[in-house]
Amino acid sequence: MLDYRQLDWKLIGAVFALSAIGVVLIMTAQHHAESEYARTFYLRQLLWLVIALAAAAAVLHLPYRLFDFAAYIFYAVAVLLLVAVLMFGATRMGATRWFSFGPINFAPADVAKLALIFALARFFAYSKSPLLSGQRVAVSLGLTVVPMMLILKQPDLGTALTFPVVMYALWFWSGIPPLYLLLIASPLLSLVAASNAISWSIYMAVLLAVLILFKPGRQLIFSVLIVVANLAFGAVMPLVWNRLEEYQQLRIISFVDPSQDPRGAGYQIIQSKIAIGSGGLWGKGFLGGSQTKLDFLPERHTDFIFSVLGEEFGLWGALIVLALFFVFFYRGIRIAARSRSRFLSYVSFGGVAIIFFQFLVNIGMTLGLMPVTGVPLPFLSYGGTSLVLSWVLVAFLLKADYHWQEY
Repeated sequence: MLDYRQLDWKLIGAVFALSAIGVVLIMTAQHHAESEYARTFYLRQLLWLVIALAAAAAVLHLPYRLFDFAAYIFYAVAVLLLVAVLMFGATRMGATRWFSFGPINFAPADVAKLALIFALARFFAYSKSPLLSGQRVAVSLGLTVVPMMLILKQPDLGTALTFPVVMYALWFWSGIPPLYLLLIASPLLSLVAASNAISWSIYMAVLLAVLILFKPGRQLIFSVLIVVANLAFGAVMPLVWNRLEEYQQLRIISFVDPSQDPRGAGYQIIQSKIAIGSGGLWGKGFLGGSQTKLDFLPERHTDFIFSVLGEEFGLWGALIVLALFFVFFYRGIRIAARSRSRFLSYVSFGGVAIIFFQFLVNIGMTLGLMPVTGVPLPFLSYGGTSLVLSWVLVAFLLKADYHWQEY
């Protein structure tokens, strides 16, 4: 029988406060919307919060070994759902990402995030192969790439980016040294550096210096593969750029310099900065945001919910939200570190990694520090499936903390 007194109520309190703040922000963001339907988004978010709490409670009462045993089955079901949504899902604004059941929309990509955490956690928990073995890297990479490519097909670049983040986080948690993780990621850095011949030349020189300095020894083949991969990725950079959709190219260009297209791709970043900056220290007050009220701020109830927070509640409001997230991250990593069950430890750290990545990208996006990718702010942005997923991840943290002494 679950003893509720032994649950981490500091973690629960921080996450519930974030969810409640999200409902309030969605209310104020859509209060002046022309559509009556849009003005009731906060009621739908409140309903989803109730569903999320029920889902979290159900997870808490189920034995965690059930999820351990069924991890690969859950992963297979998630992949099938991603295939099905491409065939039968609802298409909006050129993207096929949801199953629509009347007023309810279900995004299988969010389920796939959780399924990947389970699958990788089970694989790493029971794998007997060495840390840097080809089998270990290949299997984890394969598990990650399959759902990621299906989500890119929707297309949904922002969500797809969370999948390699989970993989890298669990590689790190499994004990792979950070230097090797950086080297494995280096081809992607080469892809960016190759946009300019001088920057790519400097980057390759630094990469070679690092490989020589650390003398990989028996890992010579690994070093050669890293160099070849970097050269290959740099060489195909023009092809990759041309394969991007026009709106994706514009987002990257506007991130570098929003003023190049202030009425188009750069509009969102410019308006977000104005909203946050105009809030000052104390904000303009509840329902008092001019950028929000006059409809200058786009996607204000989803992608740019943090901009609404900054405009109406100012720096102090933003700091409160950041502090609540800090409580979540600190306690989540603490739980993952002390859990004796390797499966629960991996699941916990993977869950924290997903929330942290979305937190970092979303807030960076609203401040103009990262490109606009459509990544929601966990617990705050409007979206039922995302909110339920976030609370389910919280439930697994609570379960790992409750059973921390079990293997």
